[in-house]
Amino acid sequence: MRIGLISDTHISKQGELWPQVFDAFTGVDAILHAGDVWSPALLDELEEIAPVRVARGNGDMGQTDVRLEERCVMTFDGTTVAMLHDFPTPEHRPPELILDRIRQRFPGVSPDVVVYGHTHIEAIDDVNGLLCVNPGSPTLPHNRSLRLGTIGFLNIEGGTVAAEIWQLTEGGAERR
Repeated sequence: MRIGLISDTHISKQGELWPQVFDAFTGVDAILHAGDVWSPALLDELEEIAPVRVARGNGDMGQTDVRLEERCVMTFDGTTVAMLHDFPTPEHRPPELILDRIRQRFPGVSPDVVVYGHTHIEAIDDVNGLLCVNPGSPTLPHNRSLRLGTIGFLNIEGGTVAAEIWQLTEGGAERR
Protein backbone atom coordinates (compact mmCIF):
# COMPACT_ATOMS: atom_id res chain seq x y z
CA MET A 1 0.00 0.00 0.00
CA ARG A 2 1.33 3.46 -0.93
CA ILE A 3 -0.03 6.63 0.71
CA GLY A 4 0.71 10.12 -0.63
CA LEU A 5 1.54 12.79 1.96
CA ILE A 6 1.18 16.52 1.48
CA SER A 7 0.85 19.59 3.68
CA ASP A 8 0.88 23.35 3.64
CA THR A 9 -0.18 23.79 0.02
CA HIS A 10 -1.58 27.30 0.69
CA ILE A 11 -3.51 27.25 -2.59
CA SER A 12 -5.92 30.14 -3.07
CA LYS A 13 -9.11 29.77 -5.09
CA GLN A 14 -7.28 31.06 -8.17
CA GLY A 15 -4.05 29.16 -7.59
CA GLU A 16 -3.06 25.75 -8.84
CA LEU A 17 -0.86 23.08 -7.36
CA TRP A 18 2.21 22.05 -9.36
CA PRO A 19 1.36 19.29 -11.88
CA GLN A 20 4.36 17.32 -10.59
CA VAL A 21 2.39 16.58 -7.40
CA PHE A 22 -0.50 15.03 -9.30
CA ASP A 23 1.90 13.00 -11.43
CA ALA A 24 3.80 11.72 -8.38
CA PHE A 25 0.56 10.76 -6.61
CA THR A 26 -0.79 8.79 -9.58
CA GLY A 27 -1.50 5.25 -8.41
CA VAL A 28 -1.43 5.89 -4.64
CA ASP A 29 -4.06 4.17 -2.49
CA ALA A 30 -4.84 7.30 -0.44
CA ILE A 31 -3.69 10.88 0.06
CA LEU A 32 -3.24 12.49 3.48
CA HIS A 33 -3.14 16.29 3.61
CA ALA A 34 -1.81 17.61 6.92
CA GLY A 35 -3.46 21.02 6.70
CA ASP A 36 -3.32 24.57 5.39
CA VAL A 37 -5.16 23.61 2.21
CA TRP A 38 -6.91 27.00 1.87
CA SER A 39 -9.05 25.93 -1.11
CA PRO A 40 -11.49 23.00 -1.05
CA ALA A 41 -11.15 22.86 -4.85
CA LEU A 42 -7.70 21.36 -4.32
CA LEU A 43 -9.25 18.54 -2.29
CA ASP A 44 -11.63 17.86 -5.19
CA GLU A 45 -8.64 17.56 -7.54
CA LEU A 46 -6.75 15.25 -5.19
CA GLU A 47 -9.86 13.08 -4.75
CA GLU A 48 -9.77 12.39 -8.49
CA ILE A 49 -6.54 10.46 -7.80
CA ALA A 50 -7.37 8.66 -4.52
CA PRO A 51 -9.44 9.00 -1.34
CA VAL A 52 -8.30 12.01 0.71
CA ARG A 53 -8.22 12.72 4.45
CA VAL A 54 -7.28 16.20 5.61
CA ALA A 55 -6.44 17.78 8.96
CA ARG A 56 -7.50 21.36 9.51
CA GLY A 57 -4.56 23.75 9.55
CA ASN A 58 -4.33 27.13 11.22
CA GLY A 59 -4.79 28.70 7.77
CA ASP A 60 -8.02 26.72 7.24
CA MET A 61 -9.85 28.12 10.27
CA GLY A 62 -12.46 30.04 8.26
CA GLN A 63 -13.20 27.08 5.99
CA THR A 64 -16.43 25.14 6.47
CA ASP A 65 -15.64 22.16 4.25
CA VAL A 66 -16.76 19.01 6.08
CA ARG A 67 -13.64 17.17 4.92
CA LEU A 68 -11.47 19.26 7.25
CA GLU A 69 -10.94 17.33 10.49
CA GLU A 70 -9.25 18.66 13.62
CA ARG A 71 -7.27 15.41 13.82
CA CYS A 72 -7.58 12.11 12.01
CA VAL A 73 -6.91 8.50 12.90
CA MET A 74 -7.01 5.81 10.24
CA THR A 75 -5.74 2.29 9.73
CA PHE A 76 -4.01 1.07 6.58
CA ASP A 77 -3.14 -2.60 6.32
CA GLY A 78 -2.92 -2.92 10.11
CA THR A 79 -0.87 0.29 10.56
CA THR A 80 -2.48 3.06 12.63
CA VAL A 81 -1.79 6.54 11.29
CA ALA A 82 -2.65 9.69 13.25
CA MET A 83 -2.65 13.08 11.52
CA LEU A 84 -2.87 16.68 12.67
CA HIS A 85 -1.47 19.98 11.49
CA ASP A 86 0.50 21.55 14.31
CA PHE A 87 2.83 19.19 16.19
CA PRO A 88 6.18 19.69 17.94
CA THR A 89 9.14 18.96 15.69
CA PRO A 90 10.69 15.75 17.07
CA GLU A 91 14.18 16.80 16.04
CA HIS A 92 14.04 19.70 18.53
CA ARG A 93 12.03 18.11 21.37
CA PRO A 94 12.67 15.33 23.88
CA PRO A 95 10.91 12.01 23.15
CA GLU A 96 8.86 12.29 26.35
CA LEU A 97 7.27 15.53 25.12
CA ILE A 98 6.42 14.04 21.72
CA LEU A 99 4.85 10.93 23.24
CA ASP A 100 2.95 13.02 25.81
CA ARG A 101 1.51 15.18 23.02
CA ILE A 102 0.34 12.04 21.23
CA ARG A 103 -1.44 10.85 24.38
CA GLN A 104 -3.05 14.29 24.83
CA ARG A 105 -4.20 14.76 21.25
CA PHE A 106 -5.10 11.14 20.50
CA PRO A 107 -6.37 9.70 23.81
CA GLY A 108 -6.75 5.93 23.77
CA VAL A 109 -4.92 5.61 20.44
CA SER A 110 -1.46 4.12 19.97
CA PRO A 111 -0.46 5.22 16.49
CA ASP A 112 2.40 3.68 14.56
CA VAL A 113 2.80 6.85 12.49
CA VAL A 114 2.08 10.55 13.03
CA VAL A 115 1.76 12.76 9.95
CA TYR A 116 1.93 16.50 10.60
CA GLY A 117 2.68 19.78 8.85
CA HIS A 118 2.79 23.47 9.85
CA THR A 119 6.57 24.01 9.74
CA HIS A 120 6.94 23.67 5.95
CA ILE A 121 10.10 21.69 6.74
CA GLU A 122 10.23 18.07 5.60
CA ALA A 123 11.25 15.55 8.22
CA ILE A 124 11.20 11.86 9.06
CA ASP A 125 11.92 11.02 12.70
CA ASP A 126 11.71 7.89 14.82
CA VAL A 127 10.64 8.68 18.39
CA ASN A 128 10.91 5.49 20.45
CA GLY A 129 9.33 3.47 17.64
CA LEU A 130 6.79 6.15 16.62
CA LEU A 131 7.37 7.25 13.02
CA CYS A 132 6.81 11.02 12.71
CA VAL A 133 6.57 12.39 9.17
CA ASN A 134 6.24 15.95 7.92
CA PRO A 135 6.09 16.05 4.10
CA GLY A 136 7.08 19.72 4.09
CA SER A 137 5.38 22.05 1.63
CA PRO A 138 5.17 21.57 -2.15
CA THR A 139 4.74 25.32 -2.70
CA LEU A 140 6.49 27.23 0.11
CA PRO A 141 9.34 24.98 1.28
CA HIS A 142 11.00 26.13 4.49
CA ASN A 143 8.57 29.11 4.52
CA ARG A 144 10.39 30.73 1.64
CA SER A 145 9.04 32.14 -1.60
CA LEU A 146 6.85 30.21 -4.03
CA ARG A 147 8.98 27.42 -5.51
CA LEU A 148 9.06 23.66 -5.99
CA GLY A 149 9.09 21.96 -2.59
CA THR A 150 8.47 18.50 -1.18
CA ILE A 151 5.84 15.80 -0.73
CA GLY A 152 6.02 12.45 1.00
CA PHE A 153 4.92 8.85 0.87
CA LEU A 154 4.19 6.08 3.34
CA ASN A 155 4.83 2.56 2.07
CA ILE A 156 3.02 -0.08 4.12
CA GLU A 157 3.54 -3.75 3.46
CA GLY A 158 3.23 -6.79 5.69
CA GLY A 159 3.17 -4.81 8.92
CA THR A 160 6.21 -2.73 7.95
CA VAL A 161 5.98 0.98 7.27
CA ALA A 162 8.58 3.20 5.62
CA ALA A 163 8.44 6.91 4.85
CA GLU A 164 9.94 8.80 1.92
CA ILE A 165 10.39 12.49 1.11
CA TRP A 166 10.37 13.47 -2.55
CA GLN A 167 11.69 16.72 -4.00
CA LEU A 168 9.61 18.26 -6.79
CA THR A 169 11.73 19.18 -9.81
CA GLU A 170 11.13 20.88 -13.14
CA GLY A 171 11.01 17.42 -14.73
CA GLY A 172 8.83 15.70 -12.10
CA ALA A 173 9.74 14.47 -8.62
CA GLU A 174 12.57 12.40 -7.19
CA ARG A 175 13.18 10.61 -3.94
CA ARG A 176 15.63 12.33 -1.61
